[in-house]
Amino acid sequence: MLVVSREKQSFHDDSFRNFSKYVRPGDCLILNNTRVFPARLHGRRNHAAGAEVEVLLLREEDTNIWKCLVKPAKRVRVGDRILFGEDFSAEVLREGEFGERGVRLIAAQPIDELLERYGEMPLPPYIERQAATADRERYQTVFAAHTGSAAAPTAGLHFTPAMLEQCQAAGAKIAYITLHVGLGTFAPLRQKRLEDIQLHAEHFEITKRNAEQIHSAERRLCVGTTSVRAIESAVTATRGETRLFIHPGYQFRAADAMLTNFHLPESSLLMLVSAFAGTELALAAYRHAVAARYRFFSYGDCMLIE
Repeated sequence: MLVVSREKQSFHDDSFRNFSKYVRPGDCLILNNTRVFPARLHGRRNHAAGAEVEVLLLREEDTNIWKCLVKPAKRVRVGDRILFGEDFSAEVLREGEFGERGVRLIAAQPIDELLERYGEMPLPPYIERQAATADRERYQTVFAAHTGSAAAPTAGLHFTPAMLEQCQAAGAKIAYITLHVGLGTFAPLRQKRLEDIQLHAEHFEITKRNAEQIHSAERRLCVGTTSVRAIESAVTATRGETRLFIHPGYQFRAADAMLTNFHLPESSLLMLVSAFAGTELALAAYRHAVAARYRFFSYGDCMLIE
């Protein structure tokens, strides 16, 4: 764990096992309790011997109408039927940019049951193996509760029940938000100008009890960029869709500290980190992390920004 001090404009190396020593009495540790579902499906286009198609479900927009990504996108057109099994298929309703499609899932059984049968956990693409049964729990935070994400809120993967207990023993209260992770979090930024960038909508919700606990805290320590985006969005509403794009120049109104993993260049996540830490300090911390061989990506190391 790299610990970054905005006040001192410095950073130092530590281990996440010592995370609780950075927690203060009066802190509120804010966790995203979304749960990843088996969102990746493999099917064939139009008939059982058709071309193979991979579908990544992102979010349900209406009853059985889903926004998704498909591969290979060039082969999948409006009107196509993607067959996942004898009792489960999808009709392509519309096309979007960058492989996005709108599909209607067609099934005689509850969709949730069929996703459990046919779906795979949507492991990140750099994990070059097929998802295993164990990943249905391994690729979840220990506090995951509300199903709806196509990717895990990865900063939360560091925590164990014992670490949460240590944080509470150090004087922190724990509050939960729910932000279902989709393209708004992990899609690469393709626009060249900041003013042209608009993130995909993601659903978030904060209960009244959790909102009150967050509001009354002396310091709000967010676990992950999704928690930051949720509480910053909740300044005006505690439930809804957020497209909030946080980049350098943004004035934070709720988040006071953040634990986050290391993110890729040209991503909205790195821009959020740069906005929070300051661009020069964030980039210096990243250069140190690369030189010190910190691990990046979902199962990588983390950075605490105070």
